[in-house]
Formats: sequence, structure tokens, C-alpha cells
Amino acid sequence: MTMLKNNNTPPSSDIAENQPRGSVFRAWLKIYMENERYQPPRNGVILLQVLVGMLFFVLVTRLWYLQIHHGDEFARQAHGNRLRHERIFAPRGRILDNNDKVLADNRTAWALSLVREDCRDIPVTLTQISVWSGIPLSQIWEKYQQDRFKVKAFEPLLLLTDINFDLVALIESEIYAWPGLKVVVRTKRNYPEKDMFAHVLGYVAEVNEKEMAADETLAMGDLVGKQGLELELEKQLRGQKGLYDVEVDAHARMLGKALREEPRSGNEMNLSINLALQQASWEAFGGEAGCAVVMEPDSGKLRAFVTSPAYDNNLFSTGISKRDWDALRTSNRFPLQNRVIQSVYPPGSVWKLLMTALFLERGISPRETVFCPGEVTLGNQVFRCWKHGGHGSVNMESAITNSCDVYFYLMAERIGIDKIEEFAKASGFGRPTGISLPHERSGLVPSREWKWRRFGRAWVRGETYNTSIGQGFTLVTPVQIAVYVSALLNGGDMLKPQLLENDGRVVTGRLPAKAETRNFIVGAMRKTASAGTAHVVYRRDADMGGKTGTAQVVKLKMGAGDRRLRTSEMEYTQRDHAWIATWGSKNGRTYVVVVMVEHGGGGSSVAGPIAKKIYDHIFGPAQDTPARGAQ
Repeated sequence: MTMLKNNNTPPSSDIAENQPRGSVFRAWLKIYMENERYQPPRNGVILLQVLVGMLFFVLVTRLWYLQIHHGDEFARQAHGNRLRHERIFAPRGRILDNNDKVLADNRTAWALSLVREDCRDIPVTLTQISVWSGIPLSQIWEKYQQDRFKVKAFEPLLLLTDINFDLVALIESEIYAWPGLKVVVRTKRNYPEKDMFAHVLGYVAEVNEKEMAADETLAMGDLVGKQGLELELEKQLRGQKGLYDVEVDAHARMLGKALREEPRSGNEMNLSINLALQQASWEAFGGEAGCAVVMEPDSGKLRAFVTSPAYDNNLFSTGISKRDWDALRTSNRFPLQNRVIQSVYPPGSVWKLLMTALFLERGISPRETVFCPGEVTLGNQVFRCWKHGGHGSVNMESAITNSCDVYFYLMAERIGIDKIEEFAKASGFGRPTGISLPHERSGLVPSREWKWRRFGRAWVRGETYNTSIGQGFTLVTPVQIAVYVSALLNGGDMLKPQLLENDGRVVTGRLPAKAETRNFIVGAMRKTASAGTAHVVYRRDADMGGKTGTAQVVKLKMGAGDRRLRTSEMEYTQRDHAWIATWGSKNGRTYVVVVMVEHGGGGSSVAGPIAKKIYDHIFGPAQDTPARGAQ
């Protein structure tokens, strides 16, 4: 039996069979809308209209925001994409000696940089750099990874620095195929005198993140002072960078370049040091480890400043290799150490100049005598004089002239360590001199309180004995001795040692000694040079004075028969330090010369001849005079 079909509902099979699939839905929709019960969805139409209106409002608002509200800003950004800034490195100011001889200047150098934003394939580009340079790819990758976050993507990242001209020519012939790479011209620091001035000038190297954070004018690739005067005078020596405006197309190809700001080089600086005198002082050491200071006592200007051995500071300005750095760092001769200001030593008998001033200021008569039998016994300890058998009866002047230890033992015991500490600190020891070089050390003036803090033990009389002759815990720098001797000569002013020719006289304190005291010590030094332990520097054509010192490094070594071991019989590191502190005056010119030789032995036999060579250069050759004494 056949079922009757609804007239309003066509068979689905008929629709599916007689019409394409895409029109099935339209057929059903037509039937549904023709149904008498159908009502249009008014709420849906309104919602659709609201959505269209909101979309239109958002588009108009965004268009207003981009084109009107921020139009100028985005126009500037678009202009900036077309124009790039290229820095022009400014040369550092030259450093000259007091006669305009060049000690530090600049040379042209080439570097290879990468602009990441313009580079299509960084790994392949870095591989090509390795092929050009012969540097292992791992090192180039390490450099890239290390520095890529320190510069923006559109700024040059230096990958190779100080490349030679042959390599530059090779790169330039192929660089057109490598977008993002560019050879840039820079200046590199050059030190023609190398190690002779290394500890005075210091060196420059690439800026690090900490330095960039502290100074917003610095950028990756800049060279800044790291040591010596290069560090201390960084602001004066550093120039002001220039700027190019570079126009580029969408593919980063340069269309034109315009100079916006010219670079300005740093200030030129003249040192007080004389190159010829520095060289003579350097050569006088003959490779021995030690240092020398030549100072004008009236002005405080340093005319020579030698530390031996030293290092070639050009190694740092070009980027020191790991091999060279390890060799410097592990050397048992410590070439990186600035011995004039950073090494502290027991001053030995040179310290007796200070003790003499203290004795006089405390009322001890220079005519009072002491008998020196060659040693003093304190409990179960024996404190020897340097001269076996002793000096016999000595007064203050002869004690200085012949460097009698027993005299100073006994007089210091009367004064006490507290007065010694007070007077030494008032005389400039135990604190920096203020010289314009980094990392100056203070030395050490021992005291009861210091020993208790350091060792948890009380001070004993034997330590006062040791302190009186510059042994025990007492430590000084050679430049402190130069300042003290200068104060004896210039009227009592303790001066800041000056390294720049144009710097004025700076008084940092007054020596706590009357004119009579200073004059007595100067006279005693004169006699020590003419007939005592400093006779090695004596010359008839000049007024000379001096005081030698032999500073023990370890406890006194004795051989068979209670004989003191010779220097040659001792291990190098156990040998005494050799000191001599001198002054010389001729034709209205006065100089203080202090020499210290590490593990050199006797002051008169080792340090003295070096000082003599320095005076021979200052005053001209003199007739040789045989040395006397052993201190």
C-alpha cells in the first residue's frame, strides 16, 4: 500500500537525484521559508548589524591611531630604516715624554664586522670567515655567541680585529657575495718602547659589559684603558666619536653616505719622565728583578720609573693570546707586578733614616755613644749586627754612616714601638703616596694592636729591635722611600709623586721633624756617601748623599764556624733584598734616586752600582770610586 506524501515536503530521494548536491540546501531553505509559519530572525539581523558597525569602528580607530596620532613617529621609524648611523672611531691622545718623544701613539688597523640584520645565513657566513682567516670555526662561533647580545641586530658586531692588509684585500675581493659583512677601519694603540714603559703607561683593551654599563658613551668594540696611565687618564685620552649617516635600500645596499659629526682625538699628554734617563735606568738593571725611582725633591716630578722585568704592553692592545697571558701570569719573575708601587718590602737599613729623625725629635743627643760588640742578647735570642765583631763605640752619625744595627736596637728600646708607629705613620708610611697609578699599596707600619688582630699575640721587645732596622713586620714601597728622602731635602714637604709634566706641586703632609733634624740626617747621608756604606755613588764633581740597606727575606742563615752565608751560597728566593736611597746635586739640579733589587744581596754591592749608572747619565760620567762597606 502506497503512503500519501506531504505536498509541502518533496521526497528527499527526488531532490538528491534530480538536483546537484550543492543545491540541496538551497531547496530545503526555500521550502522552509515558504512555510506559512516562518518568521524572519529580527534579533539576528540586529546583531549582525552591530558586529559590522563595531568592525568598521575598530578599523577607523586603528587607521586614526596609525596615520594621525602616531603618524610622525612611524614616519621617523620608516626614515630610520632607510638611514643608518655608522660610528667613526676617534684616535686616543698620544702620550709623550718631557721632551716630546712618543711613548704611546696610534696606528691604522682593519677589522671585519657583521650586521646580523643584513646577513642571510649566519652559520655559512661564519664558516666563510673561518676559511678566509684560518681561525678555527669554533673560536669564531664562540666570539659571535659571546658578543651578539651586546649589540643590536642592525649594529656591527666585530668578529676579527687587527687583520693584516693581505687578508683585507682577499676579503674585499669577495665580500660583495656576503651581505652583512663589512671591513671597517679603526685605530690601534702602539707602544714603541714596549716593556720599558709598560708599568707606567699600562695598556688598552676592548671594553667589557661592566664598563659599558658604567659609561653610556662606550659601545662594543671600543678600546679603553685597563692599567697604568691609560686607565687613570682615560677621560682625557679618549676622543669623541664621529658619525656617518648611511642611506640603504631594502636589501641593505648602501646608496650614499654623509658625514654628520667629525671625530675628535683625545688630549695629548706629556709625562715628566725622560725617555733617555728611563732607558739608562732600565739598562742599568741588566735583567735583574727590581725597580728604580728618580724624583725631583722640590717639585715631586718623577724623571724615571723603572720596574724590571716587565711585559710588552702591545700584546694587550691587539688582544693577548691565551698562551702569552699564561706565560706572563705564571712567570716566577712576576713581570706583571709594578714593583715601584705594588710590591712591598722590608726596607732594611734605609729605615734607619726615619729612626734617626725619631731619636732626635725625642731628645736623644747625637753625641751619645753606644758600644757595639757585634750582637745583643735578649733572653735566649741573639740579635746580631751586620758587622761580625761589631763597630765598637759609635754615636748617632757614625751609626748611620757605618749602619750599626746594635745602636738602633738599643735606642729603639728606649723609645718603644708605640712612638715608632706614631712617627712612621706621620712621616707618610703605612699609606699610599697618592701617585696617579692604580692599585698602589700602603705598606705596613706594625703596632701592638695590629699584631694582636693579626696573630692574637702580644708585642715583644725583640720585635721592636727588628722594627728599628727595617726588618720584622715593617713593609714599604720604593716610592714611599723616595718621597721621604725628598722631604728631608725640600724643607719637610711630603709631595705627591707626579708623572705629568704640567701637574703642579702637591703637598700631602709635613714631615714631623725640625729643620735641625732634617739637616743632621742630610749631613749624615753626605758622609755615608763620601766615607761610608754608600761610597759607591760618591763623585767629586757633585754633592752626594746616600744610605744603603740589606733586607733579610728569611731568618739569618749561618754557615760553619758561625759564619754568615754568602749570597751566592743561598737559594735565590732566600737571598736578601738590596736597597740604596740616595740624592745628588750638581749645577743647581737635585735628584733623589732610590734603587731596590729583589734578592740581590748587599745594598752597596748590588743596588749601589745601579744608582751610580743612573747618576752617570744625569750628571755625566765621573771617575770611578771603589765601594766600601757591606750594608
